[in-house]
Amino acid sequence: MRQILRRNTYAAVPLAMLIVLFIVNAAVQPQFLAQHNWATSMSVLCPTVLTAMAMTLPVLSGNGGIDLSVGPLAGFMSVLISTLLVPAGITSPLTVIPIVIVFGLLSGAITGVLVAYVRLPAIIATLGMYLFYDGLATEVLPQAGGSVPVWLVKLNGSVGPIPAVWVVFAVIALLWTLVSRGSYMRNLLAVGGDERTSYTAGVNVARLRLVTYSMGGLLACLGGLMLTGLIQGGDGTVGPPYTISAITAVALGGISLAGGRGGLLGGALGGGVLFLIQELLTDAHVSVYSVSVVDGIILIGALALNGTVEYLRRRSSASRR
Repeated sequence: MRQILRRNTYAAVPLAMLIVLFIVNAAVQPQFLAQHNWATSMSVLCPTVLTAMAMTLPVLSGNGGIDLSVGPLAGFMSVLISTLLVPAGITSPLTVIPIVIVFGLLSGAITGVLVAYVRLPAIIATLGMYLFYDGLATEVLPQAGGSVPVWLVKLNGSVGPIPAVWVVFAVIALLWTLVSRGSYMRNLLAVGGDERTSYTAGVNVARLRLVTYSMGGLLACLGGLMLTGLIQGGDGTVGPPYTISAITAVALGGISLAGGRGGLLGGALGGGVLFLIQELLTDAHVSVYSVSVVDGIILIGALALNGTVEYLRRRSSASRR
């Protein structure tokens, strides 16, 4: 437990913010804690958290790492499932879920090759992928429609009193715990902190980034899978806003945007904080346009706070030397 706390000290602030916002929501909205609202709230939260996690991994790899394509990639999953898989009779979870996983890994691998081996700046490579998936989704499905498997809709419901989304989070947490017990996470943070030193120490930086972007693509597609069940159809325009929310969540999650400090827990907490803020705005009946303004302010504030904390941390570290 002591080791876990030491590894996740960066998450103290976002965890405190999450607790405070949870209490405020419970005080302002009496129905917020109602059991019948849990499944709905969790299903809305899930795509935000998963895309934030997908954004977290490239950011941790440093060197300006980012993946702007996570939103459109998640949105394209709804188009792929509702207009290609379901009409072809591919509806079983034993088939759909592996297809989504493979698609996510391959998509992330393409981005990883562009960044790690072709050596394109991450923001340029991922912007290109953003435009590709956004354009492809709207070309295939200009208007919302299509149908989704029944089991996918139920995945956004409840299993007895427990939201089914919790099962999804538990599986991801278990798998990530297993991954983190190896050398991957240690090498990822080392590369994000100092790429040249890591390379000198024998870390294959290019391969590490390829794996990182592949895993990010996988998480984005899983977020798209849950998003498809949430909207119960396909929508070529639903994905791009999740890129902005993912960046905001990463900044709110205490993750260093310079790389080398943070983890998936931070991305998840940041997504939760953002969701609770949006819940308060919804309860206050803030207009859609005003919400966009507030989201912009939150993003700028989160980035400014993140940069300030990172500067103070580096300054404190330098002074101790």
